[in-house]
Amino acid sequence: MNDPRFDVPSRIPALNGLYAGLYTASETLLRVVCGLALVTHGLPKIMNPFGAVGMVEGLGFYPGVFWSPLLALTEFLGGLLIAIGFLTRPAALAATIVLLVTVWFHWITQGQGYSGAEKSILWAAITLFFAIRGANRHSVDAALGRQF
Repeated sequence: MNDPRFDVPSRIPALNGLYAGLYTASETLLRVVCGLALVTHGLPKIMNPFGAVGMVEGLGFYPGVFWSPLLALTEFLGGLLIAIGFLTRPAALAATIVLLVTVWFHWITQGQGYSGAEKSILWAAITLFFAIRGANRHSVDAALGRQF
């Protein structure tokens, strides 16, 4: 194994090959699940792109007729891009920003604290990972020979 990520011996050295073999597959699975979860969450918004005007204006984003469709596109199209691994970094960065707004909304605006923001924190950490890391070899980005 020439990959430096696996130079540190595991507690069960016999499993090093398994860990190395599953590394890329597990990262791909996480990216696809993350993207599809965003697509699922954004589907109702993309079907009614102006349906969240009141919500986004309630968060202080004016004009809502601009931000509501942008939110829908970020969740739906951004999720699709993350899932297939195309323009992964910009799509994941946009999703991270949206998710950090939801952290603020639940924690501060709604006063729910950590328990209300927990899911958004986890999803923001996942999308931030892909904003930094990009997609792996199982992606459209890799097929194009570029990491965006």
